[in-house]
Amino acid sequence: MEEGFNKQEKLKSKILIDTLFAEGVSIKNYPLRLVYIPIPSRNAKTVSVKNPYFKTGFSVPKKFIKTAVQRNRIKRLMRESFRKNKYIVITGAKQQYALMFIYLSREDISQIKMEQLMVNLLERLKQKEKISVLN
Repeated sequence: MEEGFNKQEKLKSKILIDTLFAEGVSIKNYPLRLVYIPIPSRNAKTVSVKNPYFKTGFSVPKKFIKTAVQRNRIKRLMRESFRKNKYIVITGAKQQYALMFIYLSREDISQIKMEQLMVNLLERLKQKEKISVLN
């Protein structure tokens, strides 16, 4: 499976982001929080690179991490952890989801700890949405 994080996979739609925060479901695994919502599909076509299963965004509030350098580093760690482990949910997903990962701590974090948190959140998303592995 491709481990890339393409431009088409990024969550950029203002309307979708507003809907995500207004109606989204939250899963928390301190210091990460995942807010997600199913994206209504217009067609029941197969998924392609231009139409990935997940539109994903990453956020580190300025309230918790004051310097831009540290915020950007944490966002890079979150993106890398998601990119490496997105196969956990993508392989069995039957519809598209909009995901937003939010970092909720004032403390710095290591790459290893971030990967563990990300895997745990993706596993919980898989269980909550009953995403099964396709054979």
